Amino acid sequence: MRRFLACPMVCLLLLAGCGGPDGPRTITVFATSSLTEVFGELGAVYQRTRPGTRVRFVFAGSQELVRRLDDRRPVDVLATADADSMRAAGDHVPRSRVIARTGLTIAVAPGNPERIRGLADLAHPRLRVVLGAPSIPIGRYSRRALVTAGVTVRPASEEISARSVLTRVRTGEADAGIVYITDLRSAGAAADHVPIPADQNVTAAYRAGAVQDSAQQEAGAAFAGWLTSKTAQAVFRRHGFTVP
Repeated sequence: MRRFLACPMVCLLLLAGCGGPDGPRTITVFATSSLTEVFGELGAVYQRTRPGTRVRFVFAGSQELVRRLDDRRPVDVLATADADSMRAAGDHVPRSRVIARTGLTIAVAPGNPERIRGLADLAHPRLRVVLGAPSIPIGRYSRRALVTAGVTVRPASEEISARSVLTRVRTGEADAGIVYITDLRSAGAAADHVPIPADQNVTAAYRAGAVQDSAQQEAGAAFAGWLTSKTAQAVFRRHGFTVP
């Protein structure tokens, strides 16, 4: 089994430039990569309603973002894909809340050429199946679903993020992989999917909280709290998430 342990690519999205001492205040948000599209829209909405505030996003795997907190990087809000990752942040983020939920699905090539019908088919030795590594949220969620279904899979690779799993399928390097339902939107026509029935599926719960040692605790707490507002919930729904 191959393991891809290279450092994950970190994507940074700055919705507006940082100002000088008298310029706009910039909130830095560390967010798991599977929130890239929805947080891009959320940041734009937040800025429109709060003149003088800018939102800067850094996207990466949850475990990588937590590690960066220990490096004392400037950050005001952390958003992870599961509670385990948030707990790993320890005293950096003492309080957090669920902001959105999604489920799992099986990503396959367009048209499902391997005729995969469900989780049980992923055990077939001829299939190249990729999973998230056990140390990351999508890896933990995927294994819970497989255990529930009574299926044992020997993955061809263990990836560093849910988006990496999807990329392997999109590029034809894998026949199938378990991903978040909401991630399929980013693949467009490059991937199809096979639903996982409710009695085998797992609900992924995204959490967000203000970073306690931030220099902008009040601003960070305001943004983290706003993520459960009716306005933010409407944006999450448009992107296919369910909300608390």
